[in-house]
Order: sequence, then structure tokens, then C-alpha cells
Amino acid sequence: MTASSKVRLTLASASPRRRDLLAQIGVVPDAVTPADIDETPKPGELPRPYVARLAEEKAAAVEGELVLAADTVVAAGRRILGKPADADEAEAFLRLLSGRRHKVITGVALKGAKLWTRTVETAVKLKRLSEAEIADYIASGEWQGKAGGYAIQGIGGAFVPWISGSYTNVVGLPLTETAGMLAAAGYQVRYTGLAA
Repeated sequence: MTASSKVRLTLASASPRRRDLLAQIGVVPDAVTPADIDETPKPGELPRPYVARLAEEKAAAVEGELVLAADTVVAAGRRILGKPADADEAEAFLRLLSGRRHKVITGVALKGAKLWTRTVETAVKLKRLSEAEIADYIASGEWQGKAGGYAIQGIGGAFVPWISGSYTNVVGLPLTETAGMLAAAGYQVRYTGLAA
């Protein structure tokens, strides 16, 4: 049995990872409508308020009875690392994160009868990366479309010896918090029959 609800859910995201994560808890959106907004950080904007603002703006930009939106960034201190524009920027991100801890922050917004918002932080450490590891990872192309230039659920998982917090947040959608928001909005998530 999957999630059942009389409320129609629209996912305001083009991310296949977010759809896959929702499917893990039996949630299949009735529609997928990526939000088209300007994602440029405001001058001096810090990572946590930035992702909260973007999630809210994405939810507001899409029509629907219940609209779920999210935005994820990697934060190296106060610096926002979004999706790298090209291989050179991805390489620069990996060099910056190599051997250090950083935060992965996701803002989640759910627009229905009211607006529910959450921000979730996970601390992540990347091992010290060799030149060969960086070159191979860039050549793999996995960095494309990934905040901070790596994917913990893919090859990049081999670079992560430690995390503290929500793993699904690092992938792109914190499931515990999202399921709680959906329940608060009257969208029934049923966990029965999901095991393989």
C-alpha cells in the first residue's frame, strides 16, 4: 500500500533524488512541477536563511492544493556551495571540502492551508582527497547537479567517513521532517507494505 490521501500533492522540484526519497516512504506526488525562481543568494545571506527563503519561494511559485518544495546547499563556514556551474567549480568545491567538516542544509516548505517550513542541518566530513580521486570523480560526471559537487548516495559516498544527522538530508530531502510536515497538512503517509 502506498500513501493515500484525498489531498493532491505537487512536488516543486525536478530532482529525481527527491522523488526517490519520497517513494521510500510511499509518497508519490500527483504532479511534479519544478519551480522557476532566481536562486542567487542575496548579499551577505547566510546558508540557513538562504535555503529557507528558496524553499518558501519555490512553494509559492507553484500552484497546487499541497505543494512541497526544498532546497539543499553545502555550507563551508558561511560560504554557500550550490550546484557547480562546471567541472572547474566542482573541482574547487572538492578541494575546499577535502579533509574537513562542512554542513549540508536543506530548507523544506509545504504550502497548503498554511505554510509549514523547516531547515535541517547535517554535519559531514570528507576524507582528504588525493589528486587522482578528485580527477576521477570530476571525470565521472557525478558532481553535476549536486550541491557542493558530490553525491553521498553515489561514488562520493566513498569520500565520507563520518556524518552527524540525517542521511536523507544530505541526499536532498530530510524524510523524518518531511513526513511530519505532510502529516500536519493532512496528507496521510502509510508505511505499511513498503518493505521489499
